[in-house]
Amino acid sequence: MATGSSWCARSPVQRYSRHPVRSTTGDRPDLEQFLVACIEGGVDIVQLREKDLEARPLLARARMAAAVCAERGVPFVLNDRPDLALACGAVGQDDTPPEVARRILGAGAIIGFSTHAPAEWDAAAGGAADYLSAGPVNATPTKPGRPGTGLSYLEYAAASGEARPWFVTGGVTPQTVPAMAAAGARRFVVVRYLTESAEPAEAARRLRAAIAAATGM
Repeated sequence: MATGSSWCARSPVQRYSRHPVRSTTGDRPDLEQFLVACIEGGVDIVQLREKDLEARPLLARARMAAAVCAERGVPFVLNDRPDLALACGAVGQDDTPPEVARRILGAGAIIGFSTHAPAEWDAAAGGAADYLSAGPVNATPTKPGRPGTGLSYLEYAAASGEARPWFVTGGVTPQTVPAMAAAGARRFVVVRYLTESAEPAEAARRLRAAIAAATGM
């Protein structure tokens, strides 16, 4: 199974249950200004994905992003590098099973788990993760080669009785949010809708408004 885990050294998991908008950003030269704009527009978790950077420049960008988020009280996520995530007090994500991440980072870490099919969702039941994600609902270039799960996977997740917070991934826009929310989603991960926008603050506001209208959050 293709899965991913994530971890956090600081923010309590209860905060994740209250955050409906999570933005993932990649290689933008204006990263600091972009993050400020997204947060001002309503993003309340920031995630950095930089799969091609070496450790030193990645850590520099991660520390900058972590500082921007800390100043504004927003949790920060770093993908793929648990060592660097730990170094900058961030959440992170890669293919490390959550049980392994727990051994690496300790009992105080917040650990998440990404799922892409009902069998993976079921396998996560009773596991070490503190929160989950489901998707991608729609095929996306950020997950090359992975087909979309469709809305039925969100319905499956929502009907499972899972008490932990969970996020939906894959093609989140103001136009797709209503159907995702109707299928049971309440927390959303957005990438291209913000990273490809010339006005990310306004784009984030539109997304946040769509989520509020669809979910009441």
